[in-house]
Amino acid sequence: MRNQFIGLSIVTTLTLVILSLYYPWVWWSFVVVGPIILLGISDILDKKHTLRKNFPVLGALRYVMEDLRPKIYQYFIESETDGAPINRMFRSIVYQRAKGALSTNPFGTKLDVYLDGYEWANHSIHPINHHDLDAHPRVMIGGPACKQPYSSSIYNVSAMSYGALSDRAIEALNGGAKLGNFAHNTGEGSISQYHLKHGGDLIWQIGTGYFGCRNKDGTFNEEMFKEKASQHQVKMIEIKMSQGAKPGHGGILPAVKNTKEIAAIRAVEPHTRVDSPPAHSAFGNPEELMQFIKKLRDLSGGKPVGFKLCVGNKIEFTDLCIAMQNTGITPDFITVDGGEGGTGAAPLEFSNNIGMPLRDGLAFVCDSLRGYGFKKDVRVLASGKILTGFHIFRAFALGADACYSARGMMLSLGCIQALECHSNNCPTGVATQQQHLIKGLNVEDKIQRVAKFHNETVMSFVEFMGATGVDSISKIKRHHVYRRLDQERIKTYAEIYPNIKVGEYA
Repeated sequence: MRNQFIGLSIVTTLTLVILSLYYPWVWWSFVVVGPIILLGISDILDKKHTLRKNFPVLGALRYVMEDLRPKIYQYFIESETDGAPINRMFRSIVYQRAKGALSTNPFGTKLDVYLDGYEWANHSIHPINHHDLDAHPRVMIGGPACKQPYSSSIYNVSAMSYGALSDRAIEALNGGAKLGNFAHNTGEGSISQYHLKHGGDLIWQIGTGYFGCRNKDGTFNEEMFKEKASQHQVKMIEIKMSQGAKPGHGGILPAVKNTKEIAAIRAVEPHTRVDSPPAHSAFGNPEELMQFIKKLRDLSGGKPVGFKLCVGNKIEFTDLCIAMQNTGITPDFITVDGGEGGTGAAPLEFSNNIGMPLRDGLAFVCDSLRGYGFKKDVRVLASGKILTGFHIFRAFALGADACYSARGMMLSLGCIQALECHSNNCPTGVATQQQHLIKGLNVEDKIQRVAKFHNETVMSFVEFMGATGVDSISKIKRHHVYRRLDQERIKTYAEIYPNIKVGEYA
């Protein structure tokens, strides 16, 4: 193919030169032909890519098609229900609710209700009018040792850091949280001025890198923490043990996203790749974690302190419950992230094959807390593809007290699932630090969309709850949700995840 390209290029060039002697306008053809020939020469001289070297020009098209493939698949090939990570049906409902557009579903469900794994809730013959229910249900978070309990919405912005997300995306999320009266988790990248600009409630996440409250050697700095935690907007503190998309791996901020501003916020060196270590240095065992929780609660003036994890070895979570017994210290809340959780960048093996999925992990954590007698004081938050009212209802049935969403909130900002989060080339300006891309994101418009998405989703949950005949989130139980195991077997969540009696393990 190389020889054919060289021969064709020579013949084409000579032909055009000869023709241009008689027809001067032919010189303009080199505007098109010239770059193609130069690209082919570049391909022939390439020493790294065999395909480009062997197939000049045509080989380069392969890389163009690789880049276009996700977009082509998303818009022209995938059905409403088979797209991943978030299928078109759920993306569409987020967009519609964020815009305040008609979000009803015509012509019946697109799901195969006889397929293994199909889930539903049975309605009541005595449904409750949703207008008679609390349109904005909230939950109080704060155990006996908490001096500043927080009244939280049941649906909040999950952890996404400034750095992974753009400044305008952070602004819009926080503005939406302020407008809709829900909480915005900062992610482990610390608190930036963009988190503070609109005054939305913050859940400050402290990861293994202790960004924003760290010494030069990466260890925890009490004074820096105390200063930031005392800010009025900071309502809760969340210690990140692990996240669903990459449990046991730590976070990654690519060097291209680590600008001087972001580095100053995180207290790290700019323009370097920043890796959060897999484990914390401030504690090394369950008892030390409980003591660290107490320390943060004291330093913050008694604000709710909890931790986030994706469930791994069950015995290790049992050890945490035993540490609560032994120390008399309990977290105010625990966030359970599922193995299906999202991230801007993670190794394939971690995203696909490590960490317990949300429903299994959530049921286990709630059962463990109930068995050791702590569930009444420790609130449980759920995170992992919670996009609709049914998803919230299902999480509550398993024992959650409130929910988080990251990708749902990103979609409400205008994310098109281009799968460019890790490359700094997000076309919608959400997950990038390139200013020419960020400029296209209209903060004021997106604030409205984030708030609308939250409001419409909570409203859909309340309507769904009323249809089941339940008048309070505390009355949603596992027997309300059904799952088809196969063509002949259907079980409720109460049968799949049998309830543990209060104090059974104590």
